[in-house]
Amino acid sequence: MSVNESYYCFCLTQPDNLSEEDKLRLASHKAALLLGSKWEVGETITIRFLEGHPDLCERVKRVALEWTYLANLNFDFVSEGPSDIRIAFQQGNGSWSYLGTVCRTIDEPEPTMNYGWLTPDSSEEELRRVVLHEFGHAVGLIHEHQNPKEGIRWNRSAVINDLSRPPNRWNEATIENNMFKQYRPREVVATDVDPISIMMYPIPRTWTENGYFSAGLNGELSESDKAFIAENYPR
Repeated sequence: MSVNESYYCFCLTQPDNLSEEDKLRLASHKAALLLGSKWEVGETITIRFLEGHPDLCERVKRVALEWTYLANLNFDFVSEGPSDIRIAFQQGNGSWSYLGTVCRTIDEPEPTMNYGWLTPDSSEEELRRVVLHEFGHAVGLIHEHQNPKEGIRWNRSAVINDLSRPPNRWNEATIENNMFKQYRPREVVATDVDPISIMMYPIPRTWTENGYFSAGLNGELSESDKAFIAENYPR
């Protein structure tokens, strides 16, 4: 499996946790829920598109709503006025999202979610993969490989070598934050690591010690994703 920038997103847990350099480079790019970013059960989350072709926006909306079929949350897509989640399509700025309720700390009209490689011509497969993943972050889910329940034994030099080169060009601080950082157990509610979670990065075997672990490019919610989000946002 090759390393491709469109496989990797940034998950922003606080508005100032990245250097200005890294904010400019937001590109290159079961489950664990960060407790400090969890929404109230039954809460209504307002969402606004800042730009984008109407057909593309409608496709994103349709996929995003699938999270609400499982979680006791309501997505209210508004066309104007203040909103919790604000979606941009800034090309070259990667795909990323703030984590859960952190979006409410970001001043209007700054985006809180971006789809840097989605266009009206994007395939349905790619759009589903990216939108389900980013809205997973939006409801509070961290990257699965940072789940503290089972630490991945990284081949650190291989990860750094691949991600520091084109097309990602991540510096070591960015790699540390997005690849090697693990959340503390008390910060999250987590199940065992799910290699087919929508929140899992693609991980080639060369990135782990003795090739003991790998994960593919997941495009749909796993059964663990579905059960976990329903349990944590019960109806």
